[in-house]
This record gives sequence, structure tokens and C-alpha cells, in this order.
Amino acid sequence: MAKSTIRIGLLGMGTVGNGVVKILTKSQEKLERNVGAKLELARVAVKDAKKAREVELPPGMVTEDVLSVVRDPSIDMIVELIGGIMPAKLYLMEAIRSGKHIVTANKALLAECWDEIVVAARENGVEVYFEASVGGGIPIVQSISEGLAANSIKAIYAIINGTSNYILTRMARDGKSFPESLKEAQKRGYAEADPTLDIGGGDSAHKLAVLASLAFEGSVPLDKIYVEGIQNLTPQDFTYAREEFGYVVKLLAIAKADEGQLEVRVHPTLIPESHLLASVEGAYNGIYVVGDAVGATMFYGLGAGQMPTASAVVSDILYVARSIAYGVAGRAGWGPFGDIPHTPVHVSVKPMEEVVSRYYLRMSAVDQPGVLAAIAKLLGENGVSIAAVAQKERRSGDKVPLVILTYEAKEKDMQVALAAIDDLPVVKGKTLIIRAEKGE
Repeated sequence: MAKSTIRIGLLGMGTVGNGVVKILTKSQEKLERNVGAKLELARVAVKDAKKAREVELPPGMVTEDVLSVVRDPSIDMIVELIGGIMPAKLYLMEAIRSGKHIVTANKALLAECWDEIVVAARENGVEVYFEASVGGGIPIVQSISEGLAANSIKAIYAIINGTSNYILTRMARDGKSFPESLKEAQKRGYAEADPTLDIGGGDSAHKLAVLASLAFEGSVPLDKIYVEGIQNLTPQDFTYAREEFGYVVKLLAIAKADEGQLEVRVHPTLIPESHLLASVEGAYNGIYVVGDAVGATMFYGLGAGQMPTASAVVSDILYVARSIAYGVAGRAGWGPFGDIPHTPVHVSVKPMEEVVSRYYLRMSAVDQPGVLAAIAKLLGENGVSIAAVAQKERRSGDKVPLVILTYEAKEKDMQVALAAIDDLPVVKGKTLIIRAEKGE
């Protein structure tokens, strides 16, 4: 049934929630023309109703009783901006069961509970929109699900964590150490007091699970994504990669279709200086999507922040509101999955040990004849060929940095070779490994 007024329930009014209310208030007339119906922010659930906020709301609109908003029969859609898994999951699932359409920015919840949400949405005939869950203000979710719908997606290469990208930019451009760069990111508000999820790759993995599940038309379990952070990189790695081999270092989230399976991984990655992603610096995000018909496409913009993220949330509100206004919301069900009703399809994920890549290796070796030959022998015995070598002059003591770039090799072969190399008496400490990609 078509409706002339769309009533919205907002859960959570933190930084992004305030931004959403700002846009809805400032641009109400324009937005309503876009939808063809009146948009009414009906109720807002918060943790502390007495707390001062950037945008003041009528007292009767604000409540601390979240479930009263979720269960309100007059509300058409729920906008969930609480974040985290619990209790957000309870509220979202209750809203779906109540027949309410959903807009959420909750990447962690989507990544962890994708199947449950898909099944519940289909069973209850509601729509779930989540543009703001990946890439901040970049319209990547709609681009993949709608704009590129005619394509079979071949690959996604993405810089989708602004904190890590800011840190890596400082290390690359200014030669700062990782701890120095992290401290600066925290001072500027780009990194949390506990930055583990960002620098360890977990945040990127959540977002990759969402993008890959959407792009490759099946559920990608979060625990199947290989994850490695940026903590072990040094400024020297950026210098060696650029000056010796013509690469830059980025934390990439990668999803690649490969002979019926999907590679899904997050780790520091060498990419050519000429690649579009190489120029994505600071807190910006870049998402490079390759389709079979369209070829390579590039999406760029701020991946976080109040107004960019709020922009994505409001765009989803408009999509849902327009469908409600014309009486078509939820009729086709929801979810990018196959033909069996209410049943998600699971993507076959390639084990990390079977992935093929080129490798950058940095080790500290004793400066004596035969060291390189011994290392090359171990690599060769495990099917790994050397493409280039850079050996720097000794600075102090008897050790020198030795940097090697390999040709393509299988991950499991490289790991066996590395274990043997690190056991050599002439190699001091653990070898650093960075995988290299052409990026299509």
C-alpha cells in the first residue's frame, strides 16, 4: 500500500546519527521531492536522553527505550546506528520480524550475521540497505548491486580503512616509524585509543565480507578471510619497495574470483606505482572493482567522518522511502542470493595456502660470502624463483638488510621456504613478507 508519509525510527544518535538528523532537517524539502512523500523522523532511541547533542530534538521524540521504537507499529523503517554486534542484532532482528525495513551502517553485524539477516529479511518481506557500512560516503554498495549488476565481478581491490591508510601515508612520505605515525593518527582523531581493529586489519575484513558477499552473490564467512595487519612494517620497506622495485605499500582488502573459488584476504600489499590505488593517500578510501563487461572501475572518497557517512545513510533512507511511498517495498524480497527462497548461498573460499602471489622479503643477514646463495637455494627447492635482489651496505655490526622480490609462487611453498630461511644461522630475526599484486 502506498503511503504519503514515511515515519522513521532512529536507533543511536552519536556522531553519524547527528549528521543524519542534520541532513534530514536541512534538506527536508529537497529530499521529500526526491521521494514523493513526506519524511518524518518520528522517534529517536538513545542511551542517555538528557545528554546535550549537536541537534536538539523535541523531548517527546527522544527515548531510552529502544524496543518501544522498534515495536512501534506506526514506524515504517528503522535506521540502526548503534554499532557493534550486541544489542544491535537483537534490535535489528526484532525490527525485521515486525515488518520494518532497515537502514544500517553496521559493518561488523553484517559481516558476522549476514545469513541470519538475509533469511529474516526474505521471510518477512523487508528491505535492508547498508551503503554506509563500507567506504563512508562512497556509493560502492549501490554501484555493485545496481550500477554494475550486468557484470560478473572478477575482482575487488580496496583501501577501506582510513586509519591504516593515513598511517602508511605518513610512513611512506615522511619516513616516520609505525609508532610515531599511529600516535599522530590518534592525535588527529583518525585512530581510536585502542586501534587494534584498524591496524590489525579486522575493520577491513568486516567491510570485505560485506562487499564480497554482495559482489560474488553468496555469503562469505568472516572467519574464511585471511587477515594480517600493518604493525610490522618499517619506513625502510616503503623506500625499498619504491626505489628498488617501483611499488608502493598499501593495506589492501582483496576479493578475486579464481576458477570457481574466491580469494578473500586483507594484508599489506605491494602494488605498482602506476596503479590508481597507489595515489590514494591519507584518510581517503579507494575501491577498485573489475567487471567482465565494464572492465576496471575506481571509486574514491572519504571513508569515514560524520557527514560523508551520514550522506550514505540518508541515501539509503531515500531508497527505502521511495519504495514504501509507491507501495513496492519488499515485494521482491531481499538478498543477492540464488533461487531457493530464504536460503543463502555460500561462496567457496580458496584456502590461503593455495593462493598464488609475488612476494617481497626483507631479512637481516650476516655479511659474508655465500649467504645469498644459501637463501636462493632454499627458495628454489620450494619452487620460488627470485626476480630481483637489493642488498644494502652494512650500517653497524655484521648484519645487512637483504631484500628480495620473487616471481609468482604458491603461499604454502613460500611459507615452507621462509621457515627454512629463518632457521639459517646467517639470518637474524624473522623475515618480513609482503605480498605483491598487479591489481589487474
